Amino acid sequence: MKIIDILPNDNRTFLTPARVFQLLAFVVLLLLSGVLLAHGVAGEDAEFLERNTGRALSVFTYLGAKHMFTGYDHILYLVGVIFFLYRPKDIAVYVTLFALGHSITLLGGVLGGVHVNVYLIDALIGLSVVYKAFENLDGFKSVFGIRPNAKIAVFAFGLAHGFGLATKLQEFSLAEDGLVANIISFNVGVEIGQLMALAVLLFLINAWRAAGTFDRHAYAFNVLLMFAGFLLASQQMAGYFFAA
Repeated sequence: MKIIDILPNDNRTFLTPARVFQLLAFVVLLLLSGVLLAHGVAGEDAEFLERNTGRALSVFTYLGAKHMFTGYDHILYLVGVIFFLYRPKDIAVYVTLFALGHSITLLGGVLGGVHVNVYLIDALIGLSVVYKAFENLDGFKSVFGIRPNAKIAVFAFGLAHGFGLATKLQEFSLAEDGLVANIISFNVGVEIGQLMALAVLLFLINAWRAAGTFDRHAYAFNVLLMFAGFLLASQQMAGYFFAA
């Protein structure tokens, strides 16, 4: 049964092929609006991290979920990863590889004291979006005559995304008391946020497929996704060269 078949009649008009594509494109553009804002932990969340002195497992779990669910760079990459995946098994494999990668470097970066430049790692994350969109367009085969291992790439970029998450926490003087438990809780929250984002993205993509024009507009959407990645990467590189 298609998703569109189980919706009320008044919603079927909303899920026309053109509107589903417009909705997905709007999501990308909405995420891109985040480049105008600081990408990190701010406001009351930042104040909490600075003053916390012990275990706060539920709060760190919440912060991890919030950061992942609202992290436009992570979500754009996730869109690319699942875009052409149809079987639940394949989705589970790729998402697990991505989660394993970013868990290793998030925990290792914070707990092991491994530091990377925040602008350079965020630029790499932007380029991961470019890479995945280019791969979805079969660009490697068309231009270079090769087809890189997609699973290895997802795991490798997961490592990069994990360092990106770690740099956000390393901006703060986190208390040693309860640090390990708090960071593990943050990582659990990241996985929760990823699953929440995945559920929303799968609904939108499946609705688009049910609307009947997925194949027709898939190329244009991935071009838009590639543009988004270049925009994210260029913003970070500008910050690297010109930030005070």
